[in-house]
Amino acid sequence: MSILSQKKSILKSVNYYSELLNALSEEEFQQSPEDGSWSFSEVFSHIFQANLFSLIATEKCLNGTGTLNHKKSHWIVRAILFFGRFPPGKFKAPESLASMCEKIDKEKARNLIVKFKSRLEDIAAKVNKASMHMKIKHPRLGLLNATQWFRFVEVHTLHHQKQLDRIRSTFKKSRSLSN
Repeated sequence: MSILSQKKSILKSVNYYSELLNALSEEEFQQSPEDGSWSFSEVFSHIFQANLFSLIATEKCLNGTGTLNHKKSHWIVRAILFFGRFPPGKFKAPESLASMCEKIDKEKARNLIVKFKSRLEDIAAKVNKASMHMKIKHPRLGLLNATQWFRFVEVHTLHHQKQLDRIRSTFKKSRSLSN
């Protein structure tokens, strides 16, 4: 998959996030599901902060400030990036990223989206020029090069889009049961 098609996929998903954000009231955005899972607000905080972190890692690879490593990634990591999805099941965010997750308001979410899209545009144009041996460590997946980090942003963004759909359906079910 080309960097351009990955960028288009990411932007399509980010547009979904933006449309959802516009459709929710501030109260709905902040409300936590009864099952104790993350609110829309917390998902937005996590996804855009983690994706900005991932783009910084991509940029470090581009700038040559990572670790020079000629080893292939673990086969599981290669499978995740190849198939574009995480294995089935729920996963906890690495503690370093989970601790950054917070309830934010819709305005902060909008600002994170704008910042992310701007950074994405800057970096996407350069990814094809990156060395495949210059890598930065991902908290769970190990050393990734710029191309892998960029692909991870796409996989991660799509993964959390599904999570938002689950939250949305949870609220729809609880509303229909209370009526």
